Amino acid sequence: MDMTTKLTAAAERLFDRHGYMATGMDRLTAAAGMSSRTLYKHAGSKAQLMARVLTERDRRFMARLEVQSVDALFEALEDWVLVEGTRGCLFLRSLAETGGDTPEIAEAVAMHKAAFRQRIEEVVAADLGHQDPVLAERVLVLLEGATHAAVYRGADAVSAARGAAAILIERART
Repeated sequence: MDMTTKLTAAAERLFDRHGYMATGMDRLTAAAGMSSRTLYKHAGSKAQLMARVLTERDRRFMARLEVQSVDALFEALEDWVLVEGTRGCLFLRSLAETGGDTPEIAEAVAMHKAAFRQRIEEVVAADLGHQDPVLAERVLVLLEGATHAAVYRGADAVSAARGAAAILIERART
């Protein structure tokens, strides 16, 4: 594993567990096992490092969403929370922590959320056989809500949202 990959993985664990603001560069250097000089050489700024973390997380998350049904979207989210944990959406948490005032983070979040929305629209269309922007919006809200409700309800929140989505899909088919 190269230094940048090692640093990104260590930073993701810390940012996800403790948040962006509470994760200092000293904590990052210790977790990555490198000096602050080496960290800055490979990371640039803390904001650039967070943007890299978000880009990597986006890649992993979106790969799980390469599915053809709404039910499979929720199945993928159930698997995600079992593997990654139930701390809510790192994208929205980092945006909230920085108030949208850190351009690198705001841009990474905007790109992820646009791609996420697009993917949901594609999956809804594949599932129904036609576009349905209103249903796609409802599925998006269920997925986002389930992600955050899982913080205090665990994976059961995703299962509940999955059931609600199934009802919406069935109604859209009739």
